[in-house]
Amino acid sequence: MLKKFVKQHNPNYLRIKVLPKSAKNEVVDIMDDNTIKIRIKAVPEKGKANKELVKFLSKELDLPKTSVQIISGKTDQIKLIKIV
Repeated sequence: MLKKFVKQHNPNYLRIKVLPKSAKNEVVDIMDDNTIKIRIKAVPEKGKANKELVKFLSKELDLPKTSVQIISGKTDQIKLIKIV
């Protein structure tokens, strides 16, 4: 789902809503405003959920981790991700 969305829209930035402390890492939904809702297993403490999110996105998009950067929202549920 995520890879198809990125191919269709070819965005440099992704708006992500993170749902931490979930049972597994997965893309849940792409909302009407193109915000991507993602469940992450990690807890939102000391950057653990952010690291897990970057790892998950890089795997899903077949990109190196260095190509996925959190631009804003490091302590919020809504994050702006830059794909380089």
